[in-house]
Amino acid sequence: MRCPYCGHLDTRVIDSRPAEDRSAIRRRRSCDECGKRFTTYEKVETIPLIVIKKDNNREQYDRTKIETGILRACYKRPVSADAIQKTVNAVETEVFNREEKEVSSTVIGEIVMDKLKSLDAVAYVRFASVYREFKDVNTFMEEIKKFLDK
Repeated sequence: MRCPYCGHLDTRVIDSRPAEDRSAIRRRRSCDECGKRFTTYEKVETIPLIVIKKDNNREQYDRTKIETGILRACYKRPVSADAIQKTVNAVETEVFNREEKEVSSTVIGEIVMDKLKSLDAVAYVRFASVYREFKDVNTFMEEIKKFLDK
């Protein structure tokens, strides 16, 4: 690993431990040349995932879009930041465990709704109202009835 301070190629690992979300390894390194210390993160490289949108456009998977959607749904709800991150991680894990190179945004939306259903009922209905593009109160009420019946 190249030292970010002096550019020297020889650095050594002083300490390794799992990162907070356990999806990466955090390493403390020391440069043999200048003696300065820095931190690196090592993460498993995943295959690039392509998302097929509703209009059939394709774009690269972006975790922040899922995170933003869930954050909006949970806005002013008694849901902790930790619970939101765990939900985002669970959605991402389920998407990547499909081991497909392309996945429909509809599939991702359904996974998010499934996770939100058990996280917070209001957040679920908020997300569903945007995701399913409710046109009127009747379609909104039908979704709430489906939720209450389960």
